[in-house]
Amino acid sequence: MKNYGLYKILIILVAAIVFNSCSEAYPLVTNRFEDVLIVEANLTNELKKQEVKLTKSAKFEDEEYQPETGAEVFITDDAGNKYSFSEDSGKYVSSVEFQAVSNTKYQLHINTKDGRSFASSPETLTTITPMQSVVAAIEQKDDINGVGIRISSFDPTATSTYYRYEYEETYKVIAPKWLPIKLDVSTGSPVLVSNSSDTKTCYGSNKSVSLMLQNTNKLKEDRVDYLIRFISDQDYIITHRYSILVRQYVESLGAYTYYNTLNKTAASGGTITSPTQPGLLLGNLRSTNGDSKISGYFDVCSVSTERIYFNYEDLFPGKFPPPYAVDCTQFCYAEEPNNPVPCTHCCFYMQDLPRGVITYFSGDGTNNLETFWVDAPCGDCTKIASNIKPPFWVD
Repeated sequence: MKNYGLYKILIILVAAIVFNSCSEAYPLVTNRFEDVLIVEANLTNELKKQEVKLTKSAKFEDEEYQPETGAEVFITDDAGNKYSFSEDSGKYVSSVEFQAVSNTKYQLHINTKDGRSFASSPETLTTITPMQSVVAAIEQKDDINGVGIRISSFDPTATSTYYRYEYEETYKVIAPKWLPIKLDVSTGSPVLVSNSSDTKTCYGSNKSVSLMLQNTNKLKEDRVDYLIRFISDQDYIITHRYSILVRQYVESLGAYTYYNTLNKTAASGGTITSPTQPGLLLGNLRSTNGDSKISGYFDVCSVSTERIYFNYEDLFPGKFPPPYAVDCTQFCYAEEPNNPVPCTHCCFYMQDLPRGVITYFSGDGTNNLETFWVDAPCGDCTKIASNIKPPFWVD
């Protein structure tokens, strides 16, 4: 499944631009196609192995995006340093750890295996402005009660101005109908056996998928108070324990303008529905040996990160937790298809259990009317999350 984050938004819009539109809306099949190199490259002030992603422009009918393989990728600075990158799991990773430093100009260089060459304009690190706080509190939005997660930031020098935000959220999932025993039918006859505790507690995660931008141009101070995430008090992801990692990027005017244009184009439905199609959305990358097309931005920006945790009971003491991800009302299987009452399912669990759509709740499996079941996620959290505890997780 495609994940329409920053990079995916760019790929979709490039596909829309190179698509040869027609009078009928469907089917979406590309009649004319141009090869555009799509770049995502963030060089930050974090000391780490930096990453660059290169992808070929996709046709509308393509199911997967193809990475640009076999390219030579490196970053140079005006101090004479060269940082080489090598391919690793569909991206390019720097051979050594390094970080962007102030008052130094950096350039990204890309040479593809088919002979195309590209380079960025020289870029310098933006102002280093740490976030002051990330706070979760009870809040109301659009008449919905929930938890608002807000970022506070302040630059007394008033030189940051342009900001971009991302988050990764992680939450504990506990299967509400998990039992230490389960019914096993692998031998052909129902047998009660021990259940694995690995299916009781899991951890789900999500990443932000939209461009979240802020600027303080029209404010008296370079101060940010930004609601980065709102979660309804009826959302199961906050039932137990929740964590969010927030990243604040301080952007240059050029980068902010690029992302803001990208955001507006995506919000308007891209170019496919427009009466006129604009040209390719250009960033700070250009071909150096011809007229090959490239889209994306080499972003040299400072970043600040902060992670917070909270429990549901911390914010909503004494209140009932939100409903689970699925309805966990137990049910049974009818003996006869024409007489299902009091059961709601027909006619025998032996077909559904091996398929993993139900899980055991009570009974011994010898009588449909006396053996009860629940939908699989209710007793097995691995159906909707991972049972691997994240290394950063703190209970």
